[in-house]
Amino acid sequence: MFMARIDGAVVTAAKHATIQGCRLLLAQRIETGGERSGEPIVVADWLGAGAGSRVIVTTDGDLARAKLGNTTPVRMVVVGIVDQVHVPSVSEGSRK
Repeated sequence: MFMARIDGAVVTAAKHATIQGCRLLLAQRIETGGERSGEPIVVADWLGAGAGSRVIVTTDGDLARAKLGNTTPVRMVVVGIVDQVHVPSVSEGSRK
């Protein structure tokens, strides 16, 4: 899993039969500090993420296959919409 930012929706003229009616979004992987990482990707979304949302994406295709069937080409799915990220500082971690 990784965190990503949603940059927009993907509109297709034709798509695989298993993903008819499925929302496809353009996402950009982000690191802990918020910086972009890697190439943009297309993810499936059933949670209602919108442009600018930070989301958690799973790369395990089992979730997509369970919802869309075993022949679906979908592998990356939004599994959570992030409200807030807290990264403890080194000094906080040493107080425990």
